[in-house]
Amino acid sequence: MNAVVCITGAASGLGQALSAEYARRGARLLLADKNQEGLYSWADQLRAGGSEVLAQVCDVTQEQDVESLLLRACQSYGGLDIMINNAGVAVAGPVSDVPMSDWRWVMDINLFGVVHGCRAAARIMQAQGHGQIINIASMAGLLNPPEMAAYNASKAAVLSLSESLAAELAHQGIKVLVVCPGFFSTGLGRSLRSTRAHTGAALEKLMQASQIDAKDIAKAIVAAAERGEPILLPHAEGRRFWRVKRWWPQLFARRMQEMGRRMAQKAKKGSVEHA
Repeated sequence: MNAVVCITGAASGLGQALSAEYARRGARLLLADKNQEGLYSWADQLRAGGSEVLAQVCDVTQEQDVESLLLRACQSYGGLDIMINNAGVAVAGPVSDVPMSDWRWVMDINLFGVVHGCRAAARIMQAQGHGQIINIASMAGLLNPPEMAAYNASKAAVLSLSESLAAELAHQGIKVLVVCPGFFSTGLGRSLRSTRAHTGAALEKLMQASQIDAKDIAKAIVAAAERGEPILLPHAEGRRFWRVKRWWPQLFARRMQEMGRRMAQKAKKGSVEHA
């Protein structure tokens, strides 16, 4: 593989695993992240292993940053084959409690950051007549668990955006893959904003319990991209829940409602204990 691959959120978690997997396959990489120190350190490690890597600090909420990033791909590598919109953050808490500032924050990064990447990449790929866009959504955007509405909505929007793009761009030789992973060990918990004191610990427990890690998911993404698949649900448990939701929607809704009731009870108990 000699493809030019751009990855946002590349300094940690899935972004790091994806860049390692594509580096192993001989891709020319353009890595982006807001974390300058982590980004440059990771890029140096990949270069030490013989990979061709460029790194650029990028805030995906800023359209000009993203356009500048992809302009560098064209100037330095002569084009762009694969754009991976991976940068993301998480917000948790009841709809009535999560402040609007957190809603805007998660949407700016998870949705509009992806929109910026898709728009800039699409223009380049349309001119080339080929390319692939890979958007990292989440099972949360399909299953919509309670007390995660802001995060769920941002990821559901990425799924909708991706399916719309796939329909628009296929005839121009551009493929679109949307990835909906479940919980796995990543850096997402470090950026979590939550109105519930216990949410961070609960999220970390779920991530650590995953049977697959970021490396496994990265390999699955690359394989799915090579096969030209439109959607990937890498977690077996996530696929099972998705089937339940589609085939037995009332049963699924009752389970989600029961989850919401238990979470509210736990939060109430915690409030009493700390009173």
